[in-house]
Amino acid sequence: MCHGRRCGISGCSCEPGCRPACGRALPGLRGPHGTSFGLLPLPRLRLGALRVTLAGTGALGHRGTGETFPRPRASVPLCPPSPKRAQFLDLPIKSILNSPRQTGMGFWSLNPYVGCEFGCTYCYARFAHRYVVERGGSDPAAWADDEFERRVFVKREAPDILALTLKPSRLRDAAIAIGTATDPYQPAERRFQVTRRILERLAQFHGLNVSLVTKSPLVTRDLDILARLAERSRVTVYLSLISVDVPLIKRFEARSPMPQVRLRALEKLATGGLHAGVMLAPVLPGITDGLPQLRALMRAARAAGAAFVHAAPLRLYPAVRPLFLPLVARHFPQLLPRYERAFDGHGTVRDQYAGALERRVAGLQRETGFPTWAEDEAARGRYRRRSDTPDDLGQWVLPL
Repeated sequence: MCHGRRCGISGCSCEPGCRPACGRALPGLRGPHGTSFGLLPLPRLRLGALRVTLAGTGALGHRGTGETFPRPRASVPLCPPSPKRAQFLDLPIKSILNSPRQTGMGFWSLNPYVGCEFGCTYCYARFAHRYVVERGGSDPAAWADDEFERRVFVKREAPDILALTLKPSRLRDAAIAIGTATDPYQPAERRFQVTRRILERLAQFHGLNVSLVTKSPLVTRDLDILARLAERSRVTVYLSLISVDVPLIKRFEARSPMPQVRLRALEKLATGGLHAGVMLAPVLPGITDGLPQLRALMRAARAAGAAFVHAAPLRLYPAVRPLFLPLVARHFPQLLPRYERAFDGHGTVRDQYAGALERRVAGLQRETGFPTWAEDEAARGRYRRRSDTPDDLGQWVLPL
């Protein structure tokens, strides 16, 4: 019983000198005002997917993410790209690690890419991508909702900058989290291998605490480096998965790998001796937060050898609403008014719902043999706990 208060949970009763991988230098070009620039090293890539950028000299920062961004002067397409094919732009950087002080989180974050080809409709990182595009000189009115997956910025210099700037003593035992905003193993990683080279640099250090989050089975490509890194440091791999329901995944994550593909990747990681599990995030209120949905996912994770399952609710930021809410209206029209009321002005779900969800997840963790949030030391510090909420669950869709 909720005693008149409804939390909303479902199921409740209430660059120059560039050296490409092939070893051959790409040709230098010259802009209209004599500015030299070079091509990104994209082996076996059709020209329709390639853009040339003129890198600026200034750098810009974003208070919310701690990222440092360049101010490109122009972007020159080699030929008209297909609207379904991503464009890749070189993003010169001066730093790669975002400190807890910059982000307000309890860990250091690192993102090899800005923008993501998976283009999940609920992804909260769209605002950072829009910031990069607008501060780079583009007209804010020209930014479209699909820019996030259509134009991907590549931090090719990230591995070398990390090697030069990483001082383990500055970390103060805080984790380095890779892929907190965009997927480090999105399809672009097959070409650029920025994430792989970052892991190679990290493997040269001792005593680190490294975690990474991905939806992609490409992470298994780097089992050798992850195992080497785990010999010297603490390593945790999170396979992000919101549901084992394939039709639902296709609605909200049309370009991401299917659930069984991710679970097979999880099994390979676990078999390879890595501490790996499922990041059940975001939990979509009224859609994926019911007991049957959560239980099915946790049982599938257990069968794949997951060491843990962690969960976090949806963050409905302004940049997310134009893509996500129309899908809710189309497929779950009865939920739309509740979504419009359930989140505060910052896009964060109300504390009452977050606390109820946490307790529901904890009960299912015990049922399926996983450690709870409090019991799993690896989870501490990644997300702020909410304990000042009532024990009663409200009702959105399904009865308990």
